[in-house]
Amino acid sequence: MSRLYLVRHGETTANVLQQLDTALPGAHLTDFGARQGIRFGLSNPLQVPAVLLSSQANRARQTAELIASAWDLDTSPIDDVHEIQVGELEGRSDREAHEKFRDVVHAWHHGDLDVAMPGGESLEMVHRRYVPVIERLDAQYLTGDQPRDVYLVSHGAAIRLVAAHLAGVDPEFAMRNHLRNTDTVELERTSDGWALQRWGSVTDFVSPEVEPLG
Repeated sequence: MSRLYLVRHGETTANVLQQLDTALPGAHLTDFGARQGIRFGLSNPLQVPAVLLSSQANRARQTAELIASAWDLDTSPIDDVHEIQVGELEGRSDREAHEKFRDVVHAWHHGDLDVAMPGGESLEMVHRRYVPVIERLDAQYLTGDQPRDVYLVSHGAAIRLVAAHLAGVDPEFAMRNHLRNTDTVELERTSDGWALQRWGSVTDFVSPEVEPLG
């Protein structure tokens, strides 16, 4: 079966400064982040036909372009798969802002989808823009006439929340297991949904018997 790879972008200047950076177009990759993109491509040679896409954010586009150079593959950015918009917390790196961000994400992981970032998005809003894109990619590539794997370079918090929704991941697992730069969540398309195959470095787990968020 074909697989969907949700890849977090490489390191950015905002990551180094621990700034909440969600508004488009956002920060650029650091030199180390650029090396991470190249290393991802070289360390994960394509075994089957694949499509490589990214969000519109600078960091995601740059990461995808570097991976594409290693794979000798075309890539293009697509709409609606950018990071959760944090509104009034944008650009902040202070403890209060990070605690507020964590509190809202904690509520989301436990089913309160309508809580929103101050002046920003709720998880319901994220689902409404992001999940239909996955459904279109599924129909076009994963289960189309000529199935191909899909690599989508996106963003840490959005990937964790959307993957948890798609695959029915235990909220506590999703909260505990952050994604490092260029870590991947790997989902296999099955006849009745999505099966989680990898979450960052974690591959040895039993899928919990829980309902998807939402």
